Amino acid sequence: MKKLTKIFLAATIVMISCKSEYRQLEQVEGKRIAVDNSVQEDPKIAEFIAPYKQHLNETLDSPLSYNPSFLSKSDGDLNTAIGNLMADALMEQVNPVFQKNTGNSIDMVLLNHGGIRAEIPVGNVSTRTAYQIMPFENEVVIAELKGEKIMEMMDYLSKAKTAHPVSGVQIIADGSYLIKNFTIQGQQVSKDSTYFVATSDYLVGGGDNMKFFANPVSLQSSEYKIRNVMIDYFKKTDTIRSVIDDRYIRQ
Repeated sequence: MKKLTKIFLAATIVMISCKSEYRQLEQVEGKRIAVDNSVQEDPKIAEFIAPYKQHLNETLDSPLSYNPSFLSKSDGDLNTAIGNLMADALMEQVNPVFQKNTGNSIDMVLLNHGGIRAEIPVGNVSTRTAYQIMPFENEVVIAELKGEKIMEMMDYLSKAKTAHPVSGVQIIADGSYLIKNFTIQGQQVSKDSTYFVATSDYLVGGGDNMKFFANPVSLQSSEYKIRNVMIDYFKKTDTIRSVIDDRYIRQ
């Protein structure tokens, strides 16, 4: 009996000693620390990371392709050479993956003009170029849209009056940017059909107010980042030949 009493007392002491104390946070103070040229580099840290930095820069700047003409997202009215490059690269790189995974083909590509974050100067094109054009982690997704959603897309583009990158389509607008004709893979859009539209996860989520992507028939992730699409396209393309064409014009 005495032995049991001792065990009970020992257990009670352990329980009391393990009881958490109540603590209340009274005040938190913080200040903004600017990271600029006034911050001195630590020589030891700089020496440690130097070889990694050199290797990274060599990887980023290694030539993948060559660009013979300056490409800018401001060089066209409703389509630009750099926008066409991105949309066509996406179609070319992602469509085989989508076909293999689903047995279907991408009908068209739509990206956003604001997503192009850099120009491509004349000269070698590298991995760094792709990071500059697309610094975000946006992924390619394929939304299956009903024909009526494509009609909403047409209305959106008419009002946007912007060179959003497209591929697989021909769009003809009038002088006031109102779309008069819209074909996908050479065929008129039908309300009774569905279309596989490759785009970015940002736009499918309603980015740039592209609400027509809401409630698609289906949504397929490609697990392929737009930036990696560009890198892989550059690797297999000796010389970039993208130009402004008639895929989206005003007449």
